[in-house]
Amino acid sequence: MRQFCLLLLLPLSALAQPTPRQLYPGLFEAVQLGRVYADGKTFVDARPTAPPDSVLARYRRESVRPGFDLKAFAARNFQAPTASTDTYRSNIKAGLRAHLDTLWTVLRRQPDAAPVPGSSLLPLPRPYLVPGGRFREVYYWDSYFTMLGLVEARRTGLVRDMLDNFAFLIKQYGHIPNGNRTYYLSRSQPPFFYAMVGLLNAQDPADSYARYLPQLRREYAFWMEGEAGLKRGTAHRRVVAMPDGAILNRYWDDSDAPRDESYSEDTELARSSGRVPAQLYRDVRAAAESGWDFGSRWFADGENLASINTTEIIPIDLNSLLFGLEDAISLGCSRAHHAACAAEFSHRASARRGEVNRYLWDAAGGVFRDYRWVQQVQVPRISAATLYPLFAALATQPQAVAVAAAVSRDLLKSGGIVTTPVVSGQQWDAPNGWPPLQWIGVSGLRRYSLSPLAETLACRWMANVNRVYGESGKLVEKYDVLATGKPGGGGEYPLQDGFGWTNGVMRKLMALYPEPDHCHSPP
Repeated sequence: MRQFCLLLLLPLSALAQPTPRQLYPGLFEAVQLGRVYADGKTFVDARPTAPPDSVLARYRRESVRPGFDLKAFAARNFQAPTASTDTYRSNIKAGLRAHLDTLWTVLRRQPDAAPVPGSSLLPLPRPYLVPGGRFREVYYWDSYFTMLGLVEARRTGLVRDMLDNFAFLIKQYGHIPNGNRTYYLSRSQPPFFYAMVGLLNAQDPADSYARYLPQLRREYAFWMEGEAGLKRGTAHRRVVAMPDGAILNRYWDDSDAPRDESYSEDTELARSSGRVPAQLYRDVRAAAESGWDFGSRWFADGENLASINTTEIIPIDLNSLLFGLEDAISLGCSRAHHAACAAEFSHRASARRGEVNRYLWDAAGGVFRDYRWVQQVQVPRISAATLYPLFAALATQPQAVAVAAAVSRDLLKSGGIVTTPVVSGQQWDAPNGWPPLQWIGVSGLRRYSLSPLAETLACRWMANVNRVYGESGKLVEKYDVLATGKPGGGGEYPLQDGFGWTNGVMRKLMALYPEPDHCHSPP
């Protein structure tokens, strides 16, 4: 029974938000393809010094003159963004905890003023935290892991502010975008909003779910849009109808154009791949919605970005989180005395658990695997996403025990868990480990009383982060977990420091495993 009434997804306010590419046709392509800025994200985050129409008219007049200097034109007509972490220097001798407490202030942003003509920033009404570095805006899934640390630091007021910002985005745009930029509106990120809401009252999360019930239900409507009447073996946006009629979900993006922030990289990839550009761009964007941009998990050949086919994959993490969202809505409806709603979403969660077990559970391998719905086969490779069913309480106890054994054998390294065992040169592959995945692992293992492995994972990761901090004075977005004490690398942009989710996960782990009494560095 899937009779849930879907809500209007994309209000007119979302449709009226032009991206930089739409604002500056011709100029945008010239700047991005000409690599006027070392990072393509710089231009799309810049603010024009005059109204966009005036800047564009000026460009069209001046660009045809002999000796036109595009770089000088951009410098005169746009104010390039800066990051507060570019100039911040830590006091290593003060220790990591002091550094963390200072960074909450460094990364904090005040409520945004009214929209600035020509700016890509989507204003937010309450204060918020950014990740740091080139990431100068709020990011959806990053924020959950940042909030873990805010709760431990007793900054619950800022947690509420950020939750209210996300509630505002849902009301304004029908979903939580990847980040509060116009060029992110066509996609979301892994749906952690329900988990954020649960942080407000860990002892009684149903109370918080009831308080944010309208927003939880509307986010669910976004992810499930198109399920009604979907034919078996077909897909619509983020919904896939399996051959037996089961409904599962995939990552998607409503645009099939190159990403504004990575325009040069995407167009070059399309040129060199020989693929139909629109489908390639869609798959690249869908991987960006997953947060895993990029890694072998999404590659048809398991090695090369050019083979990316994200939209043909039913992912473990997304469907585990949607199970968690369904369960949260059921609990919230029950607390709000909406019996029919509670029953419907309890049924939905139960159905999804069965579908995940049917399609994504590999009993022989003892792991959860992604599923290629077009080819009707599981992806044979393991990734840290196998831990998500434990995080979301979807797995059975025997499944959790089997996953723990596989993780210990294939993913646990001297500095934490590796994202995948594949070395591809992409950042969501070996040798990198990422803070959110360490927390998914620790939290999921603890949920199933697999505490020794959870502690081993936590302590190896903490020792890794501490060692890098001791040598550099920085907390970075990812770490090398094969060679403990090295920051991570790879991907399409340089390593970023700051860093929101690293701070949050470390602060939470330091509370669970306070050194030196309960945590020791790996041998």
